[in-house]
Amino acid sequence: MKKQNRKNNFTVRRAAVLVLALLLLCLPVFGCTKKGEKDSRMKIVCSVFPIWDWTGQVLGSDRDDVELTLLVRNGTDLHSFQPSVADIAAISSCDLFLYVGGESDDWVRTVLEQNGKDVLAVPLLEVLGDRALAEETLPGEEEEEEEAADEHIWLSFENASFLTGVICEKLSALNPDKAGLYRENKDAYLDRIDALYARFRDAVARAKFDTLLFGDRFPFLYLVRELGLKYDAAFSGCSAETEASFATIRRLASRADELGLPAVLRIDGSPLRIAETVAENTKAKNMKILMMDSMQSVTDEQIRSGTSYLSVMEYNLGVLQKALGREE
Repeated sequence: MKKQNRKNNFTVRRAAVLVLALLLLCLPVFGCTKKGEKDSRMKIVCSVFPIWDWTGQVLGSDRDDVELTLLVRNGTDLHSFQPSVADIAAISSCDLFLYVGGESDDWVRTVLEQNGKDVLAVPLLEVLGDRALAEETLPGEEEEEEEAADEHIWLSFENASFLTGVICEKLSALNPDKAGLYRENKDAYLDRIDALYARFRDAVARAKFDTLLFGDRFPFLYLVRELGLKYDAAFSGCSAETEASFATIRRLASRADELGLPAVLRIDGSPLRIAETVAENTKAKNMKILMMDSMQSVTDEQIRSGTSYLSVMEYNLGVLQKALGREE
């Protein structure tokens, strides 16, 4: 069922994108510059918030001279995103398109085939190569014939550092005059990533528990593998399921009782009901319900308020400490 749901969703989305792409070919292209002028700014399009933020960190003071566009925004979830005509136009005219490259980006191939043959498009999952993880099938889930890559590549400090370096190389190749600035910004940012990563490792080393329990989907596979943690969840990473079976609720509640876990987790944008049901079915019935932010659906308000990749991960550190039995 999980595989069929995904296949149906991607088929519908790709058909919709094809219609938009063909429509774009029939429309005149309107620019923001005056007649006779050409906008010489470098144009970069990023699919999701973490990639957009990493790119902005590398650009640094040069950001005001670059047109940096984020596609998945205003609270839209990565897995349900459908590009608008404006989004397709932005991709088709940009100098660099940075995107995840998983199943949720199946529409990208259609856009590039129809409108963006000269666009430098970089699928970061492909860049990761052997560093990429496959989604894991949880008890009660139907195994897929082909393992799907886990798209939540940004929920890994090691990936964040590696991919920020890749972004720096791409920007430097496009604008060699600013390569020195980009590398300085990248090095300074990697120091900040490493410092926060060290705090996560220290929190895990001092924790009472080594297992996270999610009454929800589970996009944090990269992070738990990196930190050496165990986990259980209602659904795997990108599952389209929204209703947990009684067997799943019982399994999670029993695991919580067995380990004495203090909290059941959910992710941003998800309802409370599954996590609440898990907590209600434990013997003690006193588990906290905490939310970890997967950055799949960042809002414009969050961006305006200064939310960044590192600020979200800092927030997640506090949640992790509570879920593992260590208060800040």
